[in-house]
Amino acid sequence: MSNHLAIATVTATLQRILQSSIQADVEGSRVTTVRPNEVGTATPQTGINIYLYQVNINHLWRQQAEVQARSRMAHSAKKSRTALDLHYMLSFYGNELELEPQRLMGSAMGTLNDWRSLKKEAVRDTLADSNYTYLIESDLGDQMEELTLWPLDLSLEDLSKAWSVFFQTPYLLSVAYRARVVMIEGEQPAKKALPIRARSLDGLVPFHNQPKIDRIISQAGHLEPILADSILLIQGRHLKNDIIQVWIDETQLTPTEVSDTQIVLPLSSLPKEALRAGMQSLQVVHPIPKSLVSSANNGARVNGASSNGNQRQPSSAEQTIVANIQSNVAPFVIRPTITKVSVSKRQVSEDEDFRLADVRVRLNLPISKKQRVLLALNELSADNPSAYLFEAAPRRTDGIWVTVPIKGVQPGRYLVRLQVDGAETQLIVDTEPDSPTFNQYVGPRVSIK
Repeated sequence: MSNHLAIATVTATLQRILQSSIQADVEGSRVTTVRPNEVGTATPQTGINIYLYQVNINHLWRQQAEVQARSRMAHSAKKSRTALDLHYMLSFYGNELELEPQRLMGSAMGTLNDWRSLKKEAVRDTLADSNYTYLIESDLGDQMEELTLWPLDLSLEDLSKAWSVFFQTPYLLSVAYRARVVMIEGEQPAKKALPIRARSLDGLVPFHNQPKIDRIISQAGHLEPILADSILLIQGRHLKNDIIQVWIDETQLTPTEVSDTQIVLPLSSLPKEALRAGMQSLQVVHPIPKSLVSSANNGARVNGASSNGNQRQPSSAEQTIVANIQSNVAPFVIRPTITKVSVSKRQVSEDEDFRLADVRVRLNLPISKKQRVLLALNELSADNPSAYLFEAAPRRTDGIWVTVPIKGVQPGRYLVRLQVDGAETQLIVDTEPDSPTFNQYVGPRVSIK
């Protein structure tokens, strides 16, 4: 949670981080926060201008904040919260003959590569800075949610649209960044409506057999990871019905093995394009046909039985689905599998002790261009093994290939893992009893020469 000073604190922290970096790279440069049309009149001759040009509501985090608010017992649970994404335009100006704008851009982007996560220490150092006394009451440093900085891949058209809002302002070399997420908390207690006593749908009161999902596990065991070819066990209450649907994100499935407390669902029954690595949402739905609603309303027939006891089949109109009884939405994580690893663009550092390269990894499941991907390398050595963690390069499209630039890596053989929004690939274990590496991790691996 953060108070009304959170937005200004993010801007000030960004200004302070960049100022400490560029003054060593380009002498005399300064970081300002004025409107773009004031660059050149209210700014020094060389520098970077940070301008907050757009603020968006982050709907995903807002929903999560509402859930957290309902579950918290503290006084803060009584307050409403808003999740925001801040969009900044960084403009670079100076002596074009000495390429100062381009040098400043390189310095700023290199610095922000190391600040993809806006650490709380940086925020608190900013609040302790005497230049920002007007932010002394900010509590952004206590926000639980992580603040991340990420460059926006704006096309020339998007960039021209952004600059068009700065009326009669000459274009400067620029790049846009997004700060996510800032949680603004209100001062007044939030309101909460009275609970619903009963639910009604054309005479059906209430849904006493509403399905409830308690947990989703792999058939291999409740501690085993869920993979692309796993069989899911959806466990809960009131799961069985004459008509049943299972929704995984936006894909509908009809299970074949259902009991009142468990649904068995092979993930292999999903289309390949419907699965992706990372967090998934699952919901059980019991559709209500029109025939059932009509029977409950007039009492003349139930499930197609007429008042005189004669049985008949409901017409197609009567079988039209008019509503759905839905379970809670339950999350589960699908862990991807590495199918191929390669290394390209190898370079030797100046001291010849370390390597730079691009590691390309192919997965069995597609990942979104918006998902965060980390590469973990662990050296296959018993003598003080090295370990590294790198972030994947930004991606323009969804796909199964990920490229991760690495640097400062010692030559050697490494085990490879990927984390996709926290869903980590598995390592291969040697199961041959006669092997010298029996019961040890042996892959996937890559050699950095």
